[in-house]
Amino acid sequence: MPSTPRPSQQLSRRGFLAATGGLGAALALAACSSSGGSSGGGLSGASTALLPSTAPVGWSKVIAQANAKLKKDLGFTLDAQFTAWTNYGQQALLKFTAGAHFDTALEALWLNMSQLVQSQSLVDLSGEIGKYPNLKAQLSSQLIAANTWSGGKLWGIPQVNSAGRIQHFTIRQDLAEKYGFSDIQDYDTLERYFYAVKQKAGITPFGASSNSTFLYVVPGPIGLFNAQSWSDPLTSAHQFTGSNLYFLFDRSAATTGSSNPKPFWEDAGCLDAFNRIRKYNQDGIIDANAISTDQATAQSRWNAGGYAAVWAMSDGTSSNGLPTLQKTVKSAQLANVMPLPAGAKPLQTFQADNVVVVNANGGDLERTMHLQDWLSIQENHDLLEYGIQGTDWEPAADNKYKILSQYSFPGYGLLWRSKLERRSLYMTASEEKIFDWAQSYDNFTLDPFASFVPDITPVKQEIAQMTNVMTQYANPLYYGVGDVTSQLSKLRTAADGAGLAKIQAEMAKQADAHLKAQKS
Repeated sequence: MPSTPRPSQQLSRRGFLAATGGLGAALALAACSSSGGSSGGGLSGASTALLPSTAPVGWSKVIAQANAKLKKDLGFTLDAQFTAWTNYGQQALLKFTAGAHFDTALEALWLNMSQLVQSQSLVDLSGEIGKYPNLKAQLSSQLIAANTWSGGKLWGIPQVNSAGRIQHFTIRQDLAEKYGFSDIQDYDTLERYFYAVKQKAGITPFGASSNSTFLYVVPGPIGLFNAQSWSDPLTSAHQFTGSNLYFLFDRSAATTGSSNPKPFWEDAGCLDAFNRIRKYNQDGIIDANAISTDQATAQSRWNAGGYAAVWAMSDGTSSNGLPTLQKTVKSAQLANVMPLPAGAKPLQTFQADNVVVVNANGGDLERTMHLQDWLSIQENHDLLEYGIQGTDWEPAADNKYKILSQYSFPGYGLLWRSKLERRSLYMTASEEKIFDWAQSYDNFTLDPFASFVPDITPVKQEIAQMTNVMTQYANPLYYGVGDVTSQLSKLRTAADGAGLAKIQAEMAKQADAHLKAQKS
C-alpha cells in the first residue's frame, strides 16, 4: 500500500478516452510534450515526471535551487507535473495511451502497470540498475528480486523506505489519555476509543476519505476496519491490476497447489467489516459524506483538529503533521496504533506499493536513469524530499530532521530510498517502534503469491467492465452508505453480469500455474 491512501477509481483505456472526448483528447495530449522529453534527447532539456498530489508549499523556490544544481551536474532539469490523487490514475494512463512525451510516472500494481506492460508502454530496467552506482547502492537485491516480474523483467524502480508495509492508525494521543485509552493494543479497545471520542469530544472519530475504498475492508493483509484481519493477518489477497476486484486465495494453497480464489465479499472478515462500517456511518464514527470527501479536504480537517484518528502506513511519515496540527490545537499529541497480536508476522509480498516507471514511447531512458542516480545521493535527495535546508528543514542528531515549513514533497513517487530517508524530529515513540519493526524482512511472512502478477490479456474486456462495477456497487459498501444486504445483492448481480466467472477461472488458472512453477 502506498504511503498515501490510494485512488479507487480506475477506468479502461476506452473509458478514459470516452470521458475526455475520445480521439481528439488523445491527439491533443500526444501533441503536448515537455522540453527535451522525446526519446533520444540525451542529457539535456527537462526530465518530466508525472506525480500525484499538488505542488508543495514553497515548491517554486525548491525546484529552482534543485534545477540549478541538476543543470550544473548533469546538464538537464526536472519538470515535475503534479495531478491531484482523485484524477492521477486516469490522467497518467491517458497520457501513456496518447503517446505524450514525459520520462517517468508513479505507477503500481494497484494502478495501471499490467495494462502498461501489455501495451509495451514501459521500459524494462532489469539491465539498467547496475550501470548507475549510486542508485544500485540504494536498492537491495532482495527488493529488486521481489519486484521483478516473470521472465526477469523489472518494469520500474521500487520506491520504499522499509521492508514491509502495514496500514494502521494515527490517533490523537491527548484525547486517548483524556478518555482513559492511553494504551491501545487491540481493535476492540480502539473501537471503544472511537465511541468515547464521539460521545465526549464532539468531533468525528475517524477521518475517512474517498480514495481509500477497499483499504478499509480487503485484507492485504490488513483491512483497516476488518477486525478479523487484525487478529489473523495471513490472508493473501490479489487483483487483476486496476479492477479493484480482489480475490482471496486459499490459506493452504502453497501445500495443496490449489489457489481456489474467491471474491472478497464472500469472506467472513470482509462481510463483518461491511456491517461494522455501516454502523460507523450511522453512528457518526466516520463522516456520512466520506465517500465524496477528497484526501486534501480530509487532511485539512485533520490539521484543524476535526478528527481523532486517521489512516497511517508503516513508513515513518505520519508524525510529520504534528507541528501543523499543534498550530490549531496546542495540546495535541499523536500516537500510532497497530493492533496486531504480540509476535504476529503479517503476510507480505515485499512488492513496492509505488514504482517509478519509464515511458517507452515518449521518454528518455538515459536521462531518467541519470536523474534516479543523482537522487540517490544524500544531498540531492534531501533537497527535493525535504526542501531548502535552513528554510524548510534542518538536520538533527541520529539522522533526524526538524520541520521548519509546510513543504511536503511526494517522495514515494520519485526518490524514496530506504537508507537515505531521514526521520522527523517529531516522530512519536510509537511510530518509531513500528517503523523500526517494518525495516526487517524477518518480521513478516512471505506470501506464497509474492511474485505473482496475473496477465490481464485473456480477460481484459471483463476487467474493464468490472472496474466500473466496483466503483458503482462496491464503493458504497466501503463507506457504509445504505443497507449492506441489498447493496451486496446489487454488487453480486452486477459482477456476475460483467464476467466474474470468467475472471475467477482465469485467476485460478494463472495462480495455480504460479504455485506449480514455484515448486519446480
